[in-house]
Amino acid sequence: MDKPEKFIIDGIRLDGRKPDELRPMKIEVGVLNRADGSCYLEFGKNKVLAAVYGPREVHPRHNQKPTTAVVRFRYNMASFSVEERKRPGPDRRSIEVSKVSREAVEPMIFTEYFPKSAIDIFVEVLQADAGTRTAGINAASIALADASIPMRGLVSSCAVGKVDGELVLDLMKDEDNYGEADMPVAMTPDGEITLLQMDGNLTREELKKALEMATEGCKQIYKLQREALIGRYKKELEEHKEDVELVETITESEETSIESTTTVNIDESGGLDDE
Repeated sequence: MDKPEKFIIDGIRLDGRKPDELRPMKIEVGVLNRADGSCYLEFGKNKVLAAVYGPREVHPRHNQKPTTAVVRFRYNMASFSVEERKRPGPDRRSIEVSKVSREAVEPMIFTEYFPKSAIDIFVEVLQADAGTRTAGINAASIALADASIPMRGLVSSCAVGKVDGELVLDLMKDEDNYGEADMPVAMTPDGEITLLQMDGNLTREELKKALEMATEGCKQIYKLQREALIGRYKKELEEHKEDVELVETITESEETSIESTTTVNIDESGGLDDE
């Protein structure tokens, strides 16, 4: 698609959002049975799958840390995730995104609880539409919580950019490709920043406003992350409650059946005597 003449018309962006509005987000927790924790996340047109394995033994063993766990993060874009087929396998960008994503979530993990072990995080981008690293961090944070990894808190991430000389929250594809700046941010619920990158130029005042917008966006994302996790465990509790009620019903039925069974004894004359 060619560069649009205007990205914001009468205060509305090309996809119908206001400058400070996030794209719709859909979160599903626990989608992979073989992973210790997992999350499927849609952020706009981005579709991301995250899986967490561990804590588990480190291979090769010389990579072990004697006092903490090793956190490994692998970000990958599927070949079919973009319009023009991407060459499969790691590239410079995926290695860079893997590194900064690991650094964004690792400070929130109590790695000292699991010495000589590894926590592996895999993020697979199934469909890309700008902001895949922020979507991957959001999904990875949820997957870590789903895996019951002790954490200081969730990590939420979004980007702020600049188009038509105006700051916008959560850039879409055209804004990311043709905009004047792009600043992905990740932070904790307390506002502690764990990731801050910038491509482009912002003035000091614009940077301050961009951080305020990112903080508000991350708060909204954190609320969605929290609701998704609570919904996941409410569902598990309801299923467990149904199983317990079913067992109790069967037990009561068996006890009633036993009590209603006629007891047969042999009397002194050798005949049968029904009680």
